[in-house]
Amino acid sequence: MNKINGFLIINKDQGCTSHDCVNTIRKILNIRKVGHTGTLDPQVTGILPIAIGNATRFIQYLPQEKCYLGEIKLGISTNTDDIHGKIINRRNWPQISTKQLDNTLNLYRGDLKQIPPKVSSVHVNGERAYKKFLKNEEFELSPKDITISELILKKWDQDNGILKLKIKCSAGTYIRSLARDLGLTLNTVGCLYDLKRTSACGFNKENSNLVNLKDIPSNIDSFIMPTIAALQHLPSYYLNDEEEIIWWETGRKIILKSEKCIFFENIKDLSPIKVIDPKNNLMGIGIINKKEVIYLQPKLVLNAK
Repeated sequence: MNKINGFLIINKDQGCTSHDCVNTIRKILNIRKVGHTGTLDPQVTGILPIAIGNATRFIQYLPQEKCYLGEIKLGISTNTDDIHGKIINRRNWPQISTKQLDNTLNLYRGDLKQIPPKVSSVHVNGERAYKKFLKNEEFELSPKDITISELILKKWDQDNGILKLKIKCSAGTYIRSLARDLGLTLNTVGCLYDLKRTSACGFNKENSNLVNLKDIPSNIDSFIMPTIAALQHLPSYYLNDEEEIIWWETGRKIILKSEKCIFFENIKDLSPIKVIDPKNNLMGIGIINKKEVIYLQPKLVLNAK
């Protein structure tokens, strides 16, 4: 099993950390090179892609958008911005219609600046914010640029102050921060009540064989998705002759022949391209450079010589 490369998609339960999932897979496959594609809080359930072997080198080239189903509880704020933290404030929530609430959500649709929760993995002067929080240190976090491309109000429970949302957002978006900020916007307080990730980095239950850590199949290697299958969103360049393969494997730029240039006319300069050999094997990632001469610059080369 030491040559296994690809992505294993975990259906994470509550209580375990993303690092717990990584450690479990390392032990089962007896492979050290295992990593996740982005931290999922211990109390959050759902999709957690795990990269295995040389797939860890391709994480940055995966689609970064993520989708969630979440519930926000108004009237309560906590020191962690979710229901599992220490309650620090209680306030009444407003009497508000579904339409009015949906209109308020317009403030959180699109490109935003968001302050992460203090219990987060954001670095502060070289240290994770949550570590400073646990030591009761005083610190402030800077706003981060995020995008919430879809924010759909699925249900509003006026009696209990709970709204259910479908959220599609960029990497680095904190739904706990959304809960906190929405509460303040509505002249009350709020925290995250429940959260499930339904899609991450292009993986979801429809296109993946999900694995539960509590019920690991004996043929777990058959559940691993080949790395190339996770890069379908990227354009492809096929190495058609031995000379190109040699140039690629030795990290030299490949000047594109005129008949090939036409395929990259609509691709932005410096865009990543997956590179494939004549046997349909993934050879790495290149960057299309559109200068006076269009060429392919190796960026990530598998089996480099």
